Amino acid sequence: MASVAAAVKTIINRSPFISEMLIQDVISFSNLAKSIQPKVEAMYGESVNTAAVVMAIRRYADELKEAEKGAAKGRIDYEIQMKTNIYDVNFSRDDSFMPRLSELYGIVRPDQGDFLNITLGSHEITLAVSENHRDAVDELTRGQRIVHRYSDLVALTIVFHGDFLQTPGILYLAVRKLAWENINIIEIVSTMNVLTFVIRREDSLKAYEALEAFLDEEL
Repeated sequence: MASVAAAVKTIINRSPFISEMLIQDVISFSNLAKSIQPKVEAMYGESVNTAAVVMAIRRYADELKEAEKGAAKGRIDYEIQMKTNIYDVNFSRDDSFMPRLSELYGIVRPDQGDFLNITLGSHEITLAVSENHRDAVDELTRGQRIVHRYSDLVALTIVFHGDFLQTPGILYLAVRKLAWENINIIEIVSTMNVLTFVIRREDSLKAYEALEAFLDEEL
């Protein structure tokens, strides 16, 4: 049986939009309490006074605001780069296919402006490449069990000049900002000082503006 405070935190944490609204002070504690009260009571195991739920929400909102202030401290310089015409293929991982990945390096040339990202998961492999190499990628993956294919995508890459990975909260805040703008992320690629979001072309301008505003305001 969870305490009222723990139940409230669990319920709020399930929705980044509620968390965001609490941080921005654009949601009524009373209305939110009435909305989540049945779930709180189910987790608590007995009836709960609405005032107790309101108090738990208020206290957690203060915690969220404090966490927001401390999420990104110190100035981190950055630049945003955009690559258009990205082709993304996701397929089930087959270890016998792995040696063939080296063929991509003879076809796709990042040093000449091409985009190439290979993501190896436990069960899937994703290839994101410049669209002009689509035929070569389709031929390379022929016979593989394809999960999805996306074309006409855009890669928004943030290059950080600073200790990006040692600054807590940047990835979370950036993803939350895009979610708040209703932008769907197809792929996320993160290295030591580079963060890339692969998104649909129609979302690219809005995403660029959202990320630029976030970085200017938060870092």
